[in-house]
Amino acid sequence: MKDPYRFDFLGLTDEAQERAIELTLVQHVTQFLLELGAGFAFVGRQVLIDVGGDEFFIDLLFYHLKLRCYVVIELKAGKFKPEHLGQLSFYLTAVDAQVKSEQDNPTIGLLLCKSKNKVVAEYALRDNAQPLGIAEYKLLETLPESLQSSLPTIEQIEYELEGREV
Repeated sequence: MKDPYRFDFLGLTDEAQERAIELTLVQHVTQFLLELGAGFAFVGRQVLIDVGGDEFFIDLLFYHLKLRCYVVIELKAGKFKPEHLGQLSFYLTAVDAQVKSEQDNPTIGLLLCKSKNKVVAEYALRDNAQPLGIAEYKLLETLPESLQSSLPTIEQIEYELEGREV
């Protein structure tokens, strides 16, 4: 897997929260697909998975045309923690059980974090049998002043996530 992913085209700074990153990635889905690489098709964001009557939401779901499998992407706005893999692993199992067909290969999981300790990530992945990867993403470190006023505020993004307008 590629590491790091460059998300500077989003125009977000390092302080961006997970939902803001997710929303902006979807708004720039063509550029995001190019960053991911050839063969990815966008399935959805905040994809609902019902497991035993409990609802869970996958941040981003893709299908890889050449690999013939679903790809679950989980976003974390902070540093990688081993427990993040438990959540991602759960989503892979749910997609394999509920979404994929017999012709599809096992679902792949990609955890995108703001940062990671490579040794901790290696230990967390070492005995895991599922196809999982951990990669960092890079946002703009500082936003040019000329662009700062043209970007939506966090309040505007939150309203849009809730389906309302400011």
